[in-house]
Amino acid sequence: MTRLAVPVALVALLAGVGTARADDGYPTYARVDYVLGCMMSNGQGPDVVRKCSCSIDEIAAHFPYDSYVAVETARTLQDMPGERASLMRGVGWVKDLLDEFRQVQVAADLKCF
Repeated sequence: MTRLAVPVALVALLAGVGTARADDGYPTYARVDYVLGCMMSNGQGPDVVRKCSCSIDEIAAHFPYDSYVAVETARTLQDMPGERASLMRGVGWVKDLLDEFRQVQVAADLKCF
Protein backbone atom coordinates (compact mmCIF):
# COMPACT_ATOMS: atom_id res chain seq x y z
CA MET A 1 0.00 0.00 0.00
CA THR A 2 1.43 3.39 -0.93
CA ARG A 3 1.92 6.22 1.53
CA LEU A 4 -1.07 8.06 0.12
CA ALA A 5 -3.39 5.04 0.06
CA VAL A 6 -4.17 5.02 3.79
CA PRO A 7 -5.30 8.67 4.04
CA VAL A 8 -7.20 8.33 0.76
CA ALA A 9 -8.94 5.23 2.10
CA LEU A 10 -9.93 7.11 5.25
CA VAL A 11 -11.26 10.02 3.23
CA ALA A 12 -13.22 7.59 1.07
CA LEU A 13 -14.67 6.07 4.23
CA LEU A 14 -15.64 9.53 5.40
CA ALA A 15 -17.32 10.37 2.11
CA GLY A 16 -19.15 7.06 2.04
CA VAL A 17 -20.78 7.22 5.44
CA GLY A 18 -21.34 10.92 5.90
CA THR A 19 -22.39 11.75 9.43
CA ALA A 20 -23.12 8.27 10.71
CA ARG A 21 -22.60 7.96 14.44
CA ALA A 22 -21.36 5.17 16.60
CA ASP A 23 -23.21 4.34 19.80
CA ASP A 24 -20.97 6.76 21.68
CA GLY A 25 -22.20 9.78 19.69
CA TYR A 26 -18.98 10.46 17.81
CA PRO A 27 -19.75 11.04 14.11
CA THR A 28 -17.56 9.22 11.62
CA TYR A 29 -16.05 12.44 10.29
CA ALA A 30 -14.80 13.34 13.79
CA ARG A 31 -13.16 9.93 14.13
CA VAL A 32 -11.58 10.18 10.67
CA ASP A 33 -10.34 13.70 11.40
CA TYR A 34 -8.72 12.50 14.62
CA VAL A 35 -7.12 9.48 12.94
CA LEU A 36 -5.73 11.62 10.09
CA GLY A 37 -4.23 14.08 12.57
CA CYS A 38 -2.81 11.22 14.62
CA MET A 39 -1.28 9.72 11.50
CA MET A 40 0.31 13.05 10.60
CA SER A 41 2.01 12.99 14.00
CA ASN A 42 2.90 9.29 14.15
CA GLY A 43 3.49 8.16 10.58
CA GLN A 44 1.49 6.19 8.07
CA GLY A 45 0.73 2.56 7.54
CA PRO A 46 -1.82 -0.01 8.63
CA ASP A 47 -0.28 -0.38 12.09
CA VAL A 48 -0.54 3.37 12.72
CA VAL A 49 -4.15 3.40 11.49
CA ARG A 50 -4.97 0.66 14.03
CA LYS A 51 -3.19 2.50 16.84
CA CYS A 52 -4.82 5.85 16.02
CA SER A 53 -8.24 4.20 15.67
CA CYS A 54 -7.74 2.54 19.03
CA SER A 55 -6.84 5.91 20.52
CA ILE A 56 -10.02 7.66 19.34
CA ASP A 57 -12.09 4.66 20.45
CA GLU A 58 -10.61 4.96 23.95
CA ILE A 59 -11.18 8.71 23.99
CA ALA A 60 -14.78 8.23 22.87
CA ALA A 61 -15.34 5.67 25.62
CA HIS A 62 -14.22 8.12 28.32
CA PHE A 63 -14.95 11.59 26.94
CA PRO A 64 -18.39 12.72 25.70
CA TYR A 65 -18.60 14.01 22.14
CA ASP A 66 -19.98 17.40 23.22
CA SER A 67 -16.90 17.90 25.39
CA TYR A 68 -14.68 16.79 22.49
CA VAL A 69 -16.26 19.48 20.29
CA ALA A 70 -15.65 22.05 23.03
CA VAL A 71 -11.99 20.97 23.24
CA GLU A 72 -11.52 21.26 19.48
CA THR A 73 -13.18 24.70 19.50
CA ALA A 74 -11.03 25.88 22.40
CA ARG A 75 -7.87 24.65 20.67
CA THR A 76 -8.79 26.49 17.50
CA LEU A 77 -9.55 29.71 19.37
CA GLN A 78 -6.36 29.50 21.42
CA ASP A 79 -4.26 29.13 18.30
CA MET A 80 -5.75 32.24 16.72
CA PRO A 81 -3.97 35.58 17.09
CA GLY A 82 -5.65 38.65 18.49
CA GLU A 83 -7.45 39.99 21.50
CA ARG A 84 -10.61 37.90 21.20
CA ALA A 85 -8.63 34.68 21.08
CA SER A 86 -6.56 35.77 24.08
CA LEU A 87 -9.76 35.92 26.11
CA MET A 88 -10.12 32.15 25.71
CA ARG A 89 -6.57 31.47 26.88
CA GLY A 90 -7.23 32.62 30.43
CA VAL A 91 -10.62 31.03 31.08
CA GLY A 92 -10.43 28.51 33.92
CA TRP A 93 -13.05 26.04 32.69
CA VAL A 94 -11.36 25.93 29.28
CA LYS A 95 -8.03 25.07 30.90
CA ASP A 96 -9.73 22.41 33.03
CA LEU A 97 -11.44 20.89 29.99
CA LEU A 98 -8.19 20.83 28.00
CA ASP A 99 -6.35 19.25 30.94
CA GLU A 100 -9.04 16.59 31.32
CA PHE A 101 -8.87 15.81 27.60
CA ARG A 102 -5.08 15.58 27.69
CA GLN A 103 -5.31 13.06 30.54
CA VAL A 104 -7.79 10.93 28.59
CA GLN A 105 -5.66 11.20 25.45
CA VAL A 106 -2.47 10.19 27.29
CA ALA A 107 -4.24 7.17 28.81
CA ALA A 108 -5.54 6.20 25.37
CA ASP A 109 -2.10 6.54 23.81
CA LEU A 110 -0.52 4.46 26.57
CA LYS A 111 -3.01 1.70 25.91
CA CYS A 112 -2.86 1.84 22.12
CA PHE A 113 0.72 2.73 21.23
